[in-house]
Amino acid sequence: MSDGSADPDVEPVTRREHDVSWSANLEKPRHAADRDLVVSQAKDAVEATAAGTHVNLVTHGDHGRPENYLWDELEAAFEGIDLEIEYVDRCGCGGHVTRVHVGD
Repeated sequence: MSDGSADPDVEPVTRREHDVSWSANLEKPRHAADRDLVVSQAKDAVEATAAGTHVNLVTHGDHGRPENYLWDELEAAFEGIDLEIEYVDRCGCGGHVTRVHVGD
């Protein structure tokens, strides 16, 4: 997975494994301008999420609902791993929240 190091101006969404449920902020201006960055950092966030917990992926509203561009990408990247992906809600700021449960 990507660590964001290809572009020194892009801070990685995560730098360590999360052993509790957490949220990844993927709705900054640079995310609005680059859907591929959203997908890449969403994969990084799921990879950094410990089994038995979940990550809330908060994606930029400019890309629309994440089911349309993100979910298939996550399922393909983590084929064979038990993921439950669900749409939570739209944020007051216009973004979208997807919850990804990582199975045991």
